[in-house]
Formats: sequence, structure tokens, C-alpha cells
Amino acid sequence: MKKLNINIIVFVSMILLSSVTYVQAQEKQTLIINAKIFDGTNTLLEGKDVLIRGNKIVQIAEGIMITQDENSKIIDASGKTLIPGLTDAHWHTMHAHIASMQIFVNDIGYLTLVGAEAAEAALMRGFTSVRDVGGPVFGIKKMIDEGRIVGPRIYPSGAYITQTSGHGDFRFPTAMTRKDGRELLDGELMGWTKIADGVPQVIRRVRENLMSGATQIKVMAGGGVASLSDPLDVRQYTLDEMKAAVEVAATWNTYVAVHAYSDIAVRGALEAGVQSIEHGQMITEETAKLIKEHNAWLCLQPLLNDEDAIPFPDGSFEQQKFLAMTAGTEKAYELAAKYDLKVAFGSDLQNGAAIAATQGKALAKLKRWYEPWEVLKMATSTNYELFKLCGPRDPYPGKNGVIEEEALADLLLLDGNPLEDINLIADPENNFVMIMKDGKIYKNTLN
Repeated sequence: MKKLNINIIVFVSMILLSSVTYVQAQEKQTLIINAKIFDGTNTLLEGKDVLIRGNKIVQIAEGIMITQDENSKIIDASGKTLIPGLTDAHWHTMHAHIASMQIFVNDIGYLTLVGAEAAEAALMRGFTSVRDVGGPVFGIKKMIDEGRIVGPRIYPSGAYITQTSGHGDFRFPTAMTRKDGRELLDGELMGWTKIADGVPQVIRRVRENLMSGATQIKVMAGGGVASLSDPLDVRQYTLDEMKAAVEVAATWNTYVAVHAYSDIAVRGALEAGVQSIEHGQMITEETAKLIKEHNAWLCLQPLLNDEDAIPFPDGSFEQQKFLAMTAGTEKAYELAAKYDLKVAFGSDLQNGAAIAATQGKALAKLKRWYEPWEVLKMATSTNYELFKLCGPRDPYPGKNGVIEEEALADLLLLDGNPLEDINLIADPENNFVMIMKDGKIYKNTLN
């Protein structure tokens, strides 16, 4: 009887083992041969093949051989360059394809569909990961992660945390005084913004965002360009309020990113322990030194008063602020280089599909201050260092932003060499011949 039981156990074990082997054999794989390979740091490899199995890079070597069948694909990338998927560290999925004021005259279902459209467009421009720094994007993220719609990996912040009269308070300046214990504004009901005044309210709102699935917290620390009532020179939130946001984020092992253009806004955030300064175009040399001392990140955008300038009515309050902000962009990048700051790339493109479509062009503008390999590194492995500050809140654990064995397979094939001509990334429709995210090919124009 014992012998019979042992035989049954052995038989069942063999079946299970063979089933595992069969599943592994059926896992889809892609072999990319003959490409130049930019690894996401500072190395260009030649004469190597890259094997992707499932959603990971499993081998980088010379002369890799695979059996060709229905689960295997070989891509001959002669004359092409393989790079990690691009990333955007300051993106607003829900703002990208719609004008800001249209948010308040449209149904949330319509707005979510517009956001889903923007997410797909970003991926098809080669941006395989974005850090979404404000807006009700949790549903879109979930649908993408479930494979039900197309889009990039999203690191969501959820609703902006803002004070009354702050950059995320969307009321007109003529709004009447509200009672204590007020009803929520439309933007709050939709999950776009959360107005919090005083330490207890800040604590509550940050915890709500974390409960919703925020990977990092976005707080408004200074005046904004598009907002209707706050000038650029103001500091938003007291030290105690900002510290409260930082401390609550830390209890969930993640961090705070703040909207801040000016010295006063940046300095207040740094004093409170903020780790990611968004924008910073108006900083002075002393503030750049402080960013370095605090080992904080500077997520800069190459916003300039050029052909891609955001259109505001001539002479308007918003246009005046835009001109003041963009006047500092050149100096901010120079200071970042001088003090070797940790700089991330973000585009912050909003207000319409045509504007959002310049995402790759915005990245290419960094050639004014960086070499092509530095531009690509910033938008791949460097940005991912910032993304990973969210620690255990990371919805996509594993290596990314690099072409290494065991890294997640987010990859692009470019027709040409962007290390020689960085402008290739400004025209993804014509120059990106393959777009892969998580091992799945979303575009392939090669035979």
C-alpha cells in the first residue's frame, strides 16, 4: 500500500513538473538582433543580441539562437538603435488632451475617456512610463495594468494637495467666502484637487490619497502660471503644514513632490524635508546650493517662450507669469549643471492633443544643455531613480529604464542613432519602428 502511494506521488509530481515545463516553453519570446544598444546609462553596445522572454530581458550576448515557432519572434534591427522606453517625470494624463477650463464643464466619464486617449498617445510616442503628478488617474492606471486599454506605466499622485488660494484652488478670485465645514468644490468631488488648510486637514488629505493608491504625494508649494489668483512670488503652506505632508508620506515609506518655481517656495519645501522639487525655473544660485545640500531632486521642464509656448491672452495675468517663469529656464539648467544636481526630465504638457504631441520634441530640447547620451539617460535610468523613491509603493517592482538582464522589457527601436542625432526622438511616428512595454509589442513597422 505504501509503495502504491509513493508511485502515485511520483506520477503526480511528474505531471506537475511537465506542466511547468510546458508553460515555460509556451512563454512568448522576442529576439532582437543586429541593433546598436544604448543601455540607459552611458554605454553603446554593438554586436550583441537581446532576448526578451515574457516581460523581462533574459539575455544579452553575441549570437543568441532560439527555435522559431508561433511563440517566438526574431527582429532584425540592422541600422537601428535599441534604447530603454522613454519616461516623463512630470505628466498629467487627465490634463494632457483637454484645456484646463474644460474640466469644469464636462462630465467625469467624458474626461476619463479623454485621459485614456492621452495615455495611449503617450505610449505610442515611446513614453512607456510616466509619473502622474496630479489628477484622478487611478481608474485609467488600473485599466492599463489589467491590459484592457493601452497606455504607459503610471506612478500616480492623485489629487493635488493645495491651500485655499493655492495653485490647486480652481475658484475664481471673486468667489464668496465659504463657511467652515464647507461643501466640497466640483474639482474635489471629481478627485482633481483637495483643498486643505491647517495641519489636521493636510494630514487627512494626504492619507486619503495614499489610501487611493498614490505612489507619491503632490503638494502645491508656490504660485502657478495657469491659476487665476496666485502670483508667482508667494509661498504656499506654512512650515508646519508642509512638514505634516512630508511626515505622513514618510509613514507610508514614500515622498512628497511639490510645485514650486520661486526661491521662497523651493526653500520652504526643502526646510520641510521635501525630496522632489517640480519646476524650479526661477531659482537663484543660493537656492541651487540648498537643493544640493538637501540631496533633493529637481524635476525641470524645458519650458521656453518659443514656438511651443503655451498660448495665453496678451497682457493677461497668466501670460505675465508665463513670461517670468520661462525667462528663468536657461539659468536653472545652468545652475543644475554647475552644482551637479539630480535633475529629472518632465514635460508638463497640457491643454490639448496637439500640445501633448510635442512630448518628444520637448525632450529633444535638452540638447541646449546636455549631450545626446545625457538626454537619453535622463529620460530613462535617471528618471527611474526618482520613480523608485516610492519604495514599497512601487506598483512595478524590478529594474527599469535600463537594458540589462532581468530588467523589465520596456524598449524602443529607432531608425538611426539618437546618440548622433537626438532630434530623432522628436518625430516618433516616423523614427520609432518598434515600441515594446512589459514585453508586449505595440508597434512594429519592420518585416
